[in-house]
Amino acid sequence: MTKRKAPAKSQIKKSVRQLKAHLRLRDEIIDDLDEELEMELDDGRLERLDISPPAPVQKRDTKGKLIEQPPLDRHVYFRELFRLQAELIKLQDWVVNQKLKVVVIFEGRDAAGKGGVIKRITQRLNPRVCRVAALPAPNERERTQWYFQRYVSHLPAAGEIVLFDRSWYNRAGVERVMHFCTEEDVEEFFRTTPEFEKMLIRSGIHLVKYWFSITDEEQNRRFQMRLHDPLKQWKLSPMDLESRRRWEDYTKAKEDMLSRTHSKQAPWWVVEAVDKKRARLNCISHLLGQLPYLPVAHPTLALPKRKHNPNYSRHPIPQKMYIPEIY
Repeated sequence: MTKRKAPAKSQIKKSVRQLKAHLRLRDEIIDDLDEELEMELDDGRLERLDISPPAPVQKRDTKGKLIEQPPLDRHVYFRELFRLQAELIKLQDWVVNQKLKVVVIFEGRDAAGKGGVIKRITQRLNPRVCRVAALPAPNERERTQWYFQRYVSHLPAAGEIVLFDRSWYNRAGVERVMHFCTEEDVEEFFRTTPEFEKMLIRSGIHLVKYWFSITDEEQNRRFQMRLHDPLKQWKLSPMDLESRRRWEDYTKAKEDMLSRTHSKQAPWWVVEAVDKKRARLNCISHLLGQLPYLPVAHPTLALPKRKHNPNYSRHPIPQKMYIPEIY
């Protein structure tokens, strides 16, 4: 009877990598489903829901080495998310009550998870109070303006929160790396930005700046997911793909940006974003700590009795005006 040859170490390592990739793919699909569940669940239904644990993820330690991080229990994730979103509503009420002006900047590489965090912040807030500013590339006229001019029009009035999904820091990142501006433009940006942000703060604006940090390997994985998922392909542009090729250029630009625009008045805060769920919870929790707020008393509400007019009768709506009931 012949002995079966033991698999080579390289084959074992390959199989382990494939298994981990499969588990991460499964976790990505679960994460998409969670986006729908987040709006539907409450604590009672959460207890009755059969939720399988996610796959482990990798992050870098203080020396830059990749280590495996234990998965965050999804019951814990949902419960903490709901709790933090309840606190965000209290913060929103305080901002309105005190007529505060809040700007939160979200920067980071493509696919770093900025949009996911923004979505969870705004999910249960009043869009008239908390809005998102995600500006497209400047047009011909805007390119001739003072660089900060098109961002100023999106700044908040009293009682408003504005979340910038990318911001004036485009100049220090994508514009610099892709050579959409000159190095002289970049130097002028670094000279002007600290003064510009001091002006915002002196005017009464509360400014919070976040950089979402992911590893080279994690960005590659997320791009691969988007390439092969028809529901996510719209998230990838030719610019995103080019940014993948220029990873090291973006790293140098990021390091320069953080060192030259970090200040006591307007500090940068780095969010470890390899684990999406942890990044969301950590960022929201930190944001709540940046603005001391108190509960706002609301008047007790009661539904009034509806008036009935015996002489009124509803006019029939033509059947052709109704949409087809396919489902």
